Amino acid sequence: MMGGQRTVFETNRHLTVPPRNPQGMREGYTTGASAAAATQAACRVLERDERPESVSVPSPLGIDLIIPINQLAYASDGTATAGVIKDAGDDPDVTHGAEILVRVRRIAESGVHILGGAGVGTITQPGLELPPGSPAINPVPRKMIAEAVASVLGTPDPDPGVEVTVSIPGGEELAKKTLNSRIGIVGGLSILGTTGIVRPMSTASWRASVVQSIDVAAANSLKHIVLTTGGRSERFAESVYPALPEMAFVQMGIFTGDSLKRAVERAVPKVTICGMIGKMAKLATGQMQTHVAGGGVDVAFLAELAREAGARGELIAAISRANTGRHVEELIDAAGFSEFYQHVANRAAECCERHVAGGLEVEVILFDFSGKILARSS
Repeated sequence: MMGGQRTVFETNRHLTVPPRNPQGMREGYTTGASAAAATQAACRVLERDERPESVSVPSPLGIDLIIPINQLAYASDGTATAGVIKDAGDDPDVTHGAEILVRVRRIAESGVHILGGAGVGTITQPGLELPPGSPAINPVPRKMIAEAVASVLGTPDPDPGVEVTVSIPGGEELAKKTLNSRIGIVGGLSILGTTGIVRPMSTASWRASVVQSIDVAAANSLKHIVLTTGGRSERFAESVYPALPEMAFVQMGIFTGDSLKRAVERAVPKVTICGMIGKMAKLATGQMQTHVAGGGVDVAFLAELAREAGARGELIAAISRANTGRHVEELIDAAGFSEFYQHVANRAAECCERHVAGGLEVEVILFDFSGKILARSS
């Protein structure tokens, strides 16, 4: 802002976001979009002495996001601050309701300089999109933040420059609910987002976190990673491979195929896949994305697999009428026909290796629901 006496002020509108509806489909916006909105608002305070109630942020999808501004301030040291309450819609995102604060100030060095403040994690391991020592603010959010500065200043390379510091109050505590520390992001949360938009149960963000974990493991020269279907199977797997570092264990969820392909791309020679009967039965059919929405367990296939393993007719018929994979396990255990499990594990491993054209060694470990190993592929 050219000339004139600036008024020091601080405004907090005490905005809130709706609670998440686990069955809902309301969309939200990413931490990256939130940071970009707060950056634009803070720059408007700094340069124009404006106090916007909301700002429009263009997303990488070409959609303009209208994002409310919660806090605004101008301080006597010449810095301006704005805050956005992150709204993740109905997605189960730990940052839902957290405030993304951005402080901006002019500095002598030209350009836009993005820093991480309190609650924003620091990268400590190679294999992520930024080098160790960098604040965990991913490339797309960085681009959106720089564009937010340019939208106010009218240039992508301001001279004098602008320093942008992003912080998340309480971010270090929230980060304990994420896998950040496992992939080498310490001290807080990541500023993420590739589209600016959060869709409920965002498979895109989930998949991105999985392949990122594999990237980090590979960048740290791990030759064996363990893919699990969730937290419980991961705990079981850790007891099988206690010597492997925590970084070697990746909760792939439904993304078996993507995880295997990423491991091949990153030249990881061996992958172990661990899970229970439901997911493994799907893998044994060649289903490489195992979301429940993709259908239940194919009991007819399992009945045929039992036939191949030498099961009797009554057991085969009972399996063909089973309700779930767990029900199949109960039938197998009651019949004492444990050979069946070896067939499931071997078939799942074969399908996985075929999916990546033999690009790596795949081991499959099938657990029961208490952590006992039912079978290991041979």
